[in-house]
Amino acid sequence: MSNDPGADGYPMASILRWPAHDIAESWRRELPGVRTESIEIITPVWRVAKLLADDRRRTLAELGVDPSTLDLLSVIRRAGPPYELTTREITRRTLVTPGAVSQRVARAERAGLVERAPSSASRRAVAVRLTDAGHHLVETTVRRLLDHEADLIGGLAPDERQALTGLLARLERTLAPEPG
Repeated sequence: MSNDPGADGYPMASILRWPAHDIAESWRRELPGVRTESIEIITPVWRVAKLLADDRRRTLAELGVDPSTLDLLSVIRRAGPPYELTTREITRRTLVTPGAVSQRVARAERAGLVERAPSSASRRAVAVRLTDAGHHLVETTVRRLLDHEADLIGGLAPDERQALTGLLARLERTLAPEPG
């Protein structure tokens, strides 16, 4: 990803040059008394998320991997041996609908990346297992993607990355508290 927000004709280039501080100041001037403390946090987080999502899409396209297929293969690979999960467990771990999981599994099965079998966990459940081709694809892709994304955050010192990790985790917990 280029450090120049105008590179590659990025459609948000002009907006990215408008600092969040200036946006907050403008709203304080235009609507005195309005609470603007969120602007200097949420606006940059939203912009960074957009830049990273666009970069990931481009990177995966260059690697020839569909993001939803990588998501499916990754969740199964991260489960550890025997590298299989039920469709219900995939749905829970990927936060997509059962219908979307079914479509992803069917697509990956046609590509020879996964295979379905009766689950040992339940007679009614279906297990989805990585094939050798699925293992190879997910491992190769994840290594390249994570190397690339490590380079993207390379401008942050280790202590800055650790601090940001903690702050983002805390913010996420306030936005989506764990049930219970």
